Amino acid sequence: QLALLDKELEDRFEILRMKIDILLRKQDWKEALRFSLRFCSLHSNQPYGHVHAAFCLHELGRTSEAKQALLDGPASLLDEPVYYYNLACYDTVLGNLEQAKVYLRASFRLDKCFQELAKSDPDLKQIRDEL
Repeated sequence: QLALLDKELEDRFEILRMKIDILLRKQDWKEALRFSLRFCSLHSNQPYGHVHAAFCLHELGRTSEAKQALLDGPASLLDEPVYYYNLACYDTVLGNLEQAKVYLRASFRLDKCFQELAKSDPDLKQIRDEL
């Protein structure tokens, strides 16, 4: 249905979000990254595009770039628990375990539901026993 939309509607905030959500569910990381970067260029202050672009980079094995993408994002990310949670995941994968724990605690302070998620996240395996 999204492919049938008029060309002038395809860059709308909600349309891009729907496309990204669908591509993420399909685990089409390259296309989701492309649309996430498009979202970032059009809505640069919105955390959504930056979080998902970084996640796609991570899933593509480009974890260092994913971390940098989040760190270079807008200040509005600092209010998002997923920002700290994902940084914790990326730092764990990169072997920065102490920094990962700091980020993880920050995500827990902002939203307790991340504590449950962390118990089964494969990215956090190395630090799970210390949570």
